[in-house]
Amino acid sequence: MKFNVPDMTCGHCVATVTRAVRAADPAADVKVDLAGKTVTVETAIPAAAVAKALDDAGYSNTAL
Repeated sequence: MKFNVPDMTCGHCVATVTRAVRAADPAADVKVDLAGKTVTVETAIPAAAVAKALDDAGYSNTAL
């Protein structure tokens, strides 16, 4: 699944987003494209759970 996360601006954002997703699913494969403002996640949890984890970390997002 892929999400647009427009508020990411730096390496700290990348780390925070990655930690947030892995808190919801420690086995998740998270790939962040900072320049493209996207996060791609391979996980067994539902997309809504990933979106909520991103929201809870302070990052608005839209599923792509």
